[in-house]
Amino acid sequence: MQNFFETVYPFTTLSASSKLALASVLKRSVFPKTKVLVKPDTVCHRLYFIEKGLTRTYYFKDGKDITDWLSAENTFAVSIISFITRKPDRRAIELLEPSVLFSIHADELESLCATHHDIERMTRLLVSSGLVQLQQKFDDLHFETALQRYQNFMATNPTLLQRVPLGMIASYLGITQETLSRIRSQI
Repeated sequence: MQNFFETVYPFTTLSASSKLALASVLKRSVFPKTKVLVKPDTVCHRLYFIEKGLTRTYYFKDGKDITDWLSAENTFAVSIISFITRKPDRRAIELLEPSVLFSIHADELESLCATHHDIERMTRLLVSSGLVQLQQKFDDLHFETALQRYQNFMATNPTLLQRVPLGMIASYLGITQETLSRIRSQI
């Protein structure tokens, strides 16, 4: 749980009472590789913090499995659309490695935000940070070449190259596995 508090610390300083309140509702879980945390077309009720392990968020399009997001240690995994709207989303979240997660239910987080302004601020800033990351990924897909996207991925996620199958990395980068193989042979 210490990793959770260290990860959110740059966003806002939490009071001792807020830390205790969060600690009382954060649920620690240990899951095996391939565990599906959120199934497609269901509601994502929990926000997951990854203490150890790796998740991928994906969806199906035209019969193909598309990797939308990768989340490793000290980051969050969530279907943000579903978590916020409380409606089903096409995205699923699965574990790519055995993982240790802390999670909080949307109702519990909402309740804490109503009574602890620093938790509300933390939540708002985490969502804002996530939106910036999504916008950056969107911009990369639209304005960067496949080579530039791969180079950015290598620079920002070097450990994932050994942990994520190349097909999923290609999908995440919005390219085919063949294109990724050509790029890798050029580098």
